[in-house]
Amino acid sequence: MTRLLGLPLIDGSLGTPPKGFAHDLSRSEIGRGLHVFVAAREAFQRWKQFDLGWVQVVNPIAKIAPGELVAVEAHTAYLWSISFNRVVEVVDSPTRFGFMYTTTALHVEEGQERFVIDFDPESKSVSYLIEAVSRPRHILARIGYPFSRAMQHRFARDSHARIRRWAANARGEVQIGENVSAQHCPER
Repeated sequence: MTRLLGLPLIDGSLGTPPKGFAHDLSRSEIGRGLHVFVAAREAFQRWKQFDLGWVQVVNPIAKIAPGELVAVEAHTAYLWSISFNRVVEVVDSPTRFGFMYTTTALHVEEGQERFVIDFDPESKSVSYLIEAVSRPRHILARIGYPFSRAMQHRFARDSHARIRRWAANARGEVQIGENVSAQHCPER
């Protein structure tokens, strides 16, 4: 099930997503130094990458551990939804922390998403990666597909900004600007 949609966590290269699935990839540098990596890891463990005002994890005591169920609440277009995901893979090393989850039948989309923080010991750079393959599952997500895609892109932008702010606060710095590279691949 972990590799069902082709999203690897450890080695980083994505194969071709199944037909009908969109592939999204966004990465940003969130700061420099081991202390930034440690702060980002803490933020992940507290689900801060989802603490966006319009999105939140409703069971924040959930651990980042294989098998854990994570409920994500979103408020979009005057509608509230709760989608359930199951953590299927975790990486926790001195230079990488993250997880991948897969959607459950109680999610408006079908797919997998991974969230990874990387620390490069040579450059001291800390980066945040979000990668997803998905397609609409719920009838409203299919009918409103362009809107659903816009909300997915908004989530990625806002999540990167949230983790950068968290890292900046950990360093006691003022955040200036954003630098997120995003790749939104066409459907296959």
